[in-house]
Amino acid sequence: MKLPWLDPSTVEFPDTCHALSEPNGLLAAGGDLSVPWLLAAYRQGIFPWFNEGDPILWWSPSPRMVIYPHQLHISRSLRKALKKGGFTVTINHKFQDVITACAKPRRGSLFDDESATWITSSMTESYLALHQAGFSHSVEVWQGDKLCGGLYGVAIGRVFFGESMFSQMTNGSKIAIAHLVEHLKQWQYKLIDCQVHNDHLNSLGAIEIDRLSFERIIEKYTEQADSVSLQPEWNIQDITLDKDYWLSKNT
Repeated sequence: MKLPWLDPSTVEFPDTCHALSEPNGLLAAGGDLSVPWLLAAYRQGIFPWFNEGDPILWWSPSPRMVIYPHQLHISRSLRKALKKGGFTVTINHKFQDVITACAKPRRGSLFDDESATWITSSMTESYLALHQAGFSHSVEVWQGDKLCGGLYGVAIGRVFFGESMFSQMTNGSKIAIAHLVEHLKQWQYKLIDCQVHNDHLNSLGAIEIDRLSFERIIEKYTEQADSVSLQPEWNIQDITLDKDYWLSKNT
């Protein structure tokens, strides 16, 4: 099948039912990475993923890996690290530093492939623009003044679309997602999109659902999202939950 080429002048995607089964979810090429294109894509369960030098490629894989916030699994080792403390967790404090760290080749990422080569310079610029528009957010884990872990993703309505994580300390990225999920539950978020399967996500309680089920959820919970104004809950800076909080958790 010939891959559809998207005209950058018109924000329009093919129906996701036409996505390829091999490679899983490849839907179209072309278009652009502006804020309107990215918002339209995420609202339809579509995301960009391509290597430097390649055309923009758009994906809608099935099955889709997701985490329901109330089903996050915290392992014994992660629970021990959370109770021990010795770190600070912030939000939207150093978005550019987080995406730069995620773009470096490393092992142990959660939302993406280990090599992370897909976070190109154009992708970085586009997600910075999305951050400035109030939709892309970062979580940072600090030891003193050193950034040791974090993640970034896109929030629309009551769905968080995870993009990438990094860790330079034991459990650094998992500490970030544990803190994020606790706050997403308080903010009544319904779903975290993790895109495709990997074992790290599976250990955190992520499951796979079919494309249609995923699209029904995001249609319901992103349809009333304001496309211009900031979502106020993301204006906070410090989201560290103290030792007593984690000691009281039975998850």
